[in-house]
Amino acid sequence: MRKILELILCILHPIAVVLIWINLVFRTDIGLLAKLTWGITAIVPLVPFVYVLTGNDFL
Repeated sequence: MRKILELILCILHPIAVVLIWINLVFRTDIGLLAKLTWGITAIVPLVPFVYVLTGNDFL
């Protein structure tokens, strides 16, 4: 059951990315380069999937 819940949370990653991008558009306290960096790095969902699918045993 826990593994299924973790995989569902990983699937929600695209929603989180969109919310991050919306937040970045309206932020005025950081520069354009920082916004682009955060926007690009938010796309990478590899880490949560690897963590979940390996059974969280490598930490």
